[in-house]
Amino acid sequence: MSKAATSVGVFGVYLVGTAATLIVAPNMLLGLLKMEPTNDPWIRVLGVVVATLAGYYIAGARAENTHFFRMTVWARVGVLAGFGGLVAFGVAPVQIIGFGVIDAVGAAWTWSALRSA
Repeated sequence: MSKAATSVGVFGVYLVGTAATLIVAPNMLLGLLKMEPTNDPWIRVLGVVVATLAGYYIAGARAENTHFFRMTVWARVGVLAGFGGLVAFGVAPVQIIGFGVIDAVGAAWTWSALRSA
């Protein structure tokens, strides 16, 4: 497995963990982020979406899909920008930026791996 595939695969595993937490114990995650607990179903719906994305990342890594790796770099940087915008407009709490930072760090790892290949 290439370094780029490894970076994307590791990110996919991170997404699996995040998805499982959102589906099974969302209030645990919200508590860690100092956010209000919720019984709203949408957070679990988000978990299902994240699980789907995890599948794409893991499948792309296993297939050594370099085009997919490049696209994830742009998308993950876009997540940080999008979350920053949501915080700037006051529609999301500042803690959400942490998830965007994780995405951007993963994107930097993948970008670096692609450049070294």
